[in-house]
Amino acid sequence: MRLNKYIADSGLCSRRKADELIDEGRVKINGKPTKVGQQVEDKDQVSVNGEILTPRGQDVYLVFNKPFGVICTADPDADNTIYDYLPSGERLIYVGRLDVESSGLVLLTNNGEVANAITSPKFDHEKEYVVTVEKPITRSFLESLAKGVIIDDTKTKPARVRKMTDTKFGIVITEGRNRQIRRMCESLGYNVTSLKRVRVMNIKLGQLGPGNYRVLTKTERLELFGELENSQKAQKTPRKK
Repeated sequence: MRLNKYIADSGLCSRRKADELIDEGRVKINGKPTKVGQQVEDKDQVSVNGEILTPRGQDVYLVFNKPFGVICTADPDADNTIYDYLPSGERLIYVGRLDVESSGLVLLTNNGEVANAITSPKFDHEKEYVVTVEKPITRSFLESLAKGVIIDDTKTKPARVRKMTDTKFGIVITEGRNRQIRRMCESLGYNVTSLKRVRVMNIKLGQLGPGNYRVLTKTERLELFGELENSQKAQKTPRKK
């Protein structure tokens, strides 16, 4: 097995990131320096920054309903993190963080390649949110969100928006900028009072209660892998002129 695949299969990171770690001299096999493309045998011991990696026995995919106030961080010294609510003993990566004031769906996996494929900005994978603001919504506000607004001197990509109540709307975006929806609303004169993620690609939060998690169903996994494969194929297909 190639070294970068071994590292990715451990759940640490993607193959591309693994190659960067190897180039930086942070990866060793049996205590010896390594190079990109090197092979790993069954008896070999691989370490990154001195930490021994353990190959994953089986991929894990969980949906977690993050409550308000819970932090998306792997910092072992932080309090009230998503990992306080999840099974211990498994290295899980959260796929797209939610800020502390937001709630809802957080997808977690021990497969670094899948995590990277879902969050990569080049694939335009959908994320859906339900947002509440502090004053009545206008048509021009919704239209502006849909067309895109300027954040950090760059216009956001078009979004799908639907009004739910006088102060609540649903929005589907294909980006993942820091606090993006809050900042989009603020740029249009609205303050967000509640923000909940309800879907990532084909994975829906459904009736899962706050602070609870569940394993993805077989159907959900197959649909997810199918969407990822299709988006990667589309990316590689040259556009017709």
